[in-house]
Amino acid sequence: MSWHDATLAHAADVQGWRDTARGLLARRVPPEAVAWRVAGDAGAGAPAGLFDAPQPAAQPPIPPASPAHQVPAAFITLAEHALLHSEPQRFALLYRLLWRLVQEPALRHDSLDPDRVAAEALARQVRRDMHKMKAFVRFTERPTAHGPRFVAWFEPEHHIVDAVAPFFMRRFTGMHWSIVTPRRSVRWDGRALAFGPGARRDEVVAEDAQEALWLTYYEHIFNPARLKLDAMQSEMPRKYWHNLPEARLIAPLAAQARQRTDTMLSQPASVPQRRRPALPALVDGRSARDAAAGCLDCPHARHATQTVWGEGPATASVMLVGEQPGDQEDLAGRPFVGPAGQLLDRALADAGLDRGTLYLTNAVKHFRFELRGKRRLHKSPGQRELQACSRWLEQEVAEVGARRLVALGASAAQSLLSERVAVSEYRGRWLERPDGRQVLVTWHPAALLRLPPEAQAPAYRQWVDDLAQIARVSQAH
Repeated sequence: MSWHDATLAHAADVQGWRDTARGLLARRVPPEAVAWRVAGDAGAGAPAGLFDAPQPAAQPPIPPASPAHQVPAAFITLAEHALLHSEPQRFALLYRLLWRLVQEPALRHDSLDPDRVAAEALARQVRRDMHKMKAFVRFTERPTAHGPRFVAWFEPEHHIVDAVAPFFMRRFTGMHWSIVTPRRSVRWDGRALAFGPGARRDEVVAEDAQEALWLTYYEHIFNPARLKLDAMQSEMPRKYWHNLPEARLIAPLAAQARQRTDTMLSQPASVPQRRRPALPALVDGRSARDAAAGCLDCPHARHATQTVWGEGPATASVMLVGEQPGDQEDLAGRPFVGPAGQLLDRALADAGLDRGTLYLTNAVKHFRFELRGKRRLHKSPGQRELQACSRWLEQEVAEVGARRLVALGASAAQSLLSERVAVSEYRGRWLERPDGRQVLVTWHPAALLRLPPEAQAPAYRQWVDDLAQIARVSQAH
């Protein structure tokens, strides 16, 4: 078996690997006959040792081949990342995987193949290293004869400088900057990226006037009440700390967190500078329902088909409040007509309640969704949507006059009680609002539909028991 020497220009020469691999593949050179090297590495061109594999004989340059062999597009993406790993055997691993994909087409479906698992592990570690570089590069300003230049020092684990540099070019297009690492550097002058050799940390690291400003800013935005050291170290490992100016503040700020939190809690509640005006029974001469139909206080109102108001007897003694209309409710303009509404109808019947005697509505009046192709997938309302619709819900509660309210789910409970309520903790219990109205907290029917099949039957029985309380309380009065 003759040996083939495949020498790449540098450690991150992905294009060189692709051209070389295509040439080898076209000549049907098996993976075990290729010695991959990087120009300039200590081992490249060195004489063979006693236990080394035989050195390849002098070979003519490997010509690029026509793309006669097709491989999955996912392999191209996998190789682009895995080839940037610092593992010396990565070039051989990826060529062996490429060779096998051509020889064994079924391999693309074998996610447990050891070569695939190893390559994907390399790619995953490279992607994480790239993410950390984007997050933890800190520039310092250096005055030059041609204006300020911003310089950063970073220590990536893998050969990612070439791959990440375009990100910084797009983000800091108007700045002249350099990023230096131990093995490679990149420079942007406003026109083009230029790559060069690495350098030592003491040649780059320097403090500038902006650093003091950044530390002051970091200290002021530090929220001791949200301190989670384990989560922070998971996202920002300690090995990056010595290159982050703000890292020196973490220990003293963490030590003061408990005291600062206690001080914050002891302060009186702040008064909002802007209050939403309370609505009268009629808004500008119109009913609240008509006024809500033109409400655009949240962005989702513009995308929904229509405002879905509640329905039921105007003098109902019990009001059921859900989260928001779904896809079918949005199209029909009526609450609880989709699959969740059908389950609610069944549960009400099992609990001995007549839907016709109840008032049904939602905390949010517009359908919030996310487009996936032609499908509109439900998306839970956020704080903004709940606040925007709270005045309409309160107007509805006041107009109907129901003394007992049923919160179907956490969003409805938060809207009715003006605080976050854990349904798992308060389910089946009556809570009291400041206006004296009683609120029964229970599940939303959609939550039951999302449960695993084996959990649906017992949850349904508990839910019906909750709803049956409405009938018992109504009979007692």
